[in-house]
Amino acid sequence: MKPITERHDIGSGVDDARSTPAARWALAALSLSMLMPALDTGIANVGLPTLARAFGASFQAVQWIVLAYLLAITTLIVGVGRLGDVVGRRRLLLVGIALFTIASLLCGVAPSLAALIAARAAQGLGAAVMMALTIALVGEAVPKAHTGKAMGLLGTMSAIGTSLGPSLGGVLIAGFGWRMVFLVNVPLGVASWALARRFVPADRRRSLDVDTGYDVRGTLFLALTLGAYALAMTIGRGTFGPRNVVLLLAAAVGLERFVHTELRASPPLVRLALFRDATLGAGLAMSALVSTVMMATLVVGPFYLSRALGLGAARVGLVMSAGPLVAALAGVPAGRLVDRLGAHRMTIVGLAGAAAGLLALALVPRTLGVVGYVAPIAVVTAHYALFQAANNTAVMTRVGADQRGVVSGLLSLSRNLGLLTGASALGAAFARAAGTSDLATARPESVAIGMHVTFGIAAALILGALGLATRRGRDDARDDARDDARAFGAVPLARGGTRS
Repeated sequence: MKPITERHDIGSGVDDARSTPAARWALAALSLSMLMPALDTGIANVGLPTLARAFGASFQAVQWIVLAYLLAITTLIVGVGRLGDVVGRRRLLLVGIALFTIASLLCGVAPSLAALIAARAAQGLGAAVMMALTIALVGEAVPKAHTGKAMGLLGTMSAIGTSLGPSLGGVLIAGFGWRMVFLVNVPLGVASWALARRFVPADRRRSLDVDTGYDVRGTLFLALTLGAYALAMTIGRGTFGPRNVVLLLAAAVGLERFVHTELRASPPLVRLALFRDATLGAGLAMSALVSTVMMATLVVGPFYLSRALGLGAARVGLVMSAGPLVAALAGVPAGRLVDRLGAHRMTIVGLAGAAAGLLALALVPRTLGVVGYVAPIAVVTAHYALFQAANNTAVMTRVGADQRGVVSGLLSLSRNLGLLTGASALGAAFARAAGTSDLATARPESVAIGMHVTFGIAAALILGALGLATRRGRDDARDDARDDARAFGAVPLARGGTRS
């Protein structure tokens, strides 16, 4: 199985001796670009009741403030990643930050619900650009020896944004009104744009043999496919009805059309041959599986803490913040471990640790209370941070310079699809195991059973990811041996033939 490219390619745009201050400022710019989209994933959720009252709209209507943002990211993230490969990643990142910032301003001054939803969709497009290109630019902004540390820091910023969003949104709404939830992004966006323009390395000239065409038809098919799948996973709150089935069928047809188009496009949006590489294929599959599992902690946790353990809303929020806080604190140390001990080894350790924590959650008795829940969650999220840093490093260090944007977009897409699938599939599994669709009034014993079953399923998924990681390691070792044989095993002789 051929690797995507040589491993040293990740540092091809960066001299390892590059000045540390410049690299740090570039990483600061990329960190802000990762923080803002993650922050806005959850910051608006807490304001939906306020927005419903402000616009005199139903909950189903204001829910599109969240859905418009998520759908824009999910459907466009791979396309904008490829566009960055074509027109220049730094150039497109600056456009994405500017679009996100301007759209945030428009959200904050929106005169109607329709205007707010449209501005949120535009904000989602900017966020898709930022999420797709931030990871891709690590190889050009940070010395190769610090790639794992940089990936860990970006994971920390994502965790901080995700955990801070709901609480910051609540504070801003209480103190300044709902408009400040969106306007807070404006100064952050201006700072991120200025830092990126000053410190992120300029796009390199492309060699004449690199095809810079763009596959518009493939982009449209992929966007429609992902949009249909995302809607199928979000409408109905985990209960599948006729609309969900129709949307899933539409997604299946769209996927077939997309593959058909990519096999004939020149150049394609996504080179399907990339998926023959064990590192990329397994990396994307593991990312989706782990993200599916991590969503289970957000779906199950509030019900278990409130119904099974009897905590009030304030204490539930405090306990729920423990997981993201651990992930945020573990991000940079995890990245250092990846740099020191290797991406494959740390991927295995991360998955094994997460599986152990999930098994503990599946077996923990309710009598252990909050400690019995928080301790395994801390184990899961710390090892999740390690897995993220290791998996992203493993994938991106094997990607050619002309494909970093699209592969970074695929990594972010796999995470988003995992979150959507986890919210729907594991949410439904939780309700079924608890024996009721009305979890808000379910008996404590039923909620505890549902929690145990759901985390048992989650542990099985992580064990499946662990199997993929082990197989990826064997395939990588075989590829390395094959490459070494090609490089050193056959030397031409003066009279013809070869010498081994």
